[in-house]
Amino acid sequence: MSPRKNSALAAIEAQVCRDVGRGTQALIDASRGELAAAAQALAGATSIGFITGFFVPRDNVAAPETDGPVGTALLAAALGAHGIPVRIAVDSPCADAVRAAVHETGIDVIVDEVGVVDRPGIERVAAAWRAAGVSHVVAIERCGLSPDGRPRNMRGVDVSPWTAPLDDLYTAAPWVRIGVGDGGNEIGMGKLPAGLIAETVPNGERIACITGCDHLVVAGVSNWGAYGLMAALAVVRDAWSPSLAKFLTAERDLAVTRAIVEKSGAVDGVTARNEPTVDGFPAEIHGALINELRRIAWGVAAD
Repeated sequence: MSPRKNSALAAIEAQVCRDVGRGTQALIDASRGELAAAAQALAGATSIGFITGFFVPRDNVAAPETDGPVGTALLAAALGAHGIPVRIAVDSPCADAVRAAVHETGIDVIVDEVGVVDRPGIERVAAAWRAAGVSHVVAIERCGLSPDGRPRNMRGVDVSPWTAPLDDLYTAAPWVRIGVGDGGNEIGMGKLPAGLIAETVPNGERIACITGCDHLVVAGVSNWGAYGLMAALAVVRDAWSPSLAKFLTAERDLAVTRAIVEKSGAVDGVTARNEPTVDGFPAEIHGALINELRRIAWGVAAD
């Protein structure tokens, strides 16, 4: 790869993988270079399975969060529009949000829904993915299992009543596994040393996910990780660039976010409000980042 493209990949990672006030700089430093590696791995994919959906049970709120389904749907739509077979797995509590996001993209993507306690359902989806020739699996903002075997959110709350163990799908075959997250409790984070990512909360529970991956992207916001992969793929796979450019826009990001808020009741995972923001950031922040990614990725001349 040319020095110009390598420079672009580093610039994309710098935009996407940055601490936005969560104290994640050590995680970002430990995974430096992984976004480019993940994109290069995805560039060889023949069929891709995605896993997303993070449920927010807090106070009077019980809803899927806006981070995850939006980025997943846009990345899947861009690849699907180019002709790459894609599908998304999600558990029932977050399924409506994923379907609303997919519908808003205008691209028909298979959504594999699994019940929270439907282990045979996970096995059926895994069999379907193997039969479909899935070569790569990407988990984006998906709560994974903590050291005590339970999925816990960033507050240490056990969210197993709303969370199927899709870690089992993620590890069900020797496909290339990519993890995208923004903290320590998402699937894939188990790739980093336990002492680095383990967090404790007031009740003393550790919330770091123990499920690892082949390539880990630690982003400021998980949707940004998906957008970083889109920009990086445009750099490493010139043929995919037009399709990726069509879906990596500030307008589409906002439209999909609004769709899942209005149609599925999705909430911001930080504020727990039913509004088109993600992790406490308004559309303007996400739009500015997307515009910068477009400037970097599509400013690189094809070699």
